[in-house]
Amino acid sequence: MTVEEMMASKPEGLPRALRALWHDAHGDWNAAHEVAQVEEFGDCAWVHAYLHRKEGDEGNAGYWYGRAGKSVFRGSLEEEWRFIAESLLALRIG
Repeated sequence: MTVEEMMASKPEGLPRALRALWHDAHGDWNAAHEVAQVEEFGDCAWVHAYLHRKEGDEGNAGYWYGRAGKSVFRGSLEEEWRFIAESLLALRIG
């Protein structure tokens, strides 16, 4: 599945972290945050970090990057969203 195919799909069939990204890309940060915060580790923690970075809460974002075992992303929010989505989709294929 490509990012474009993911965006055209319904969110219900996606894994939780990708579903959160789907909601964010469709303009619903609150739904994205609700979905991502259910799991406090791994992929959801990574998306959770991105969401708090997008919100402007750098301290909370830093905490969630740490939970995810990831470094704070240094590019734009759009670049980070795509990087996370492509990384998670690649894991589904591999």
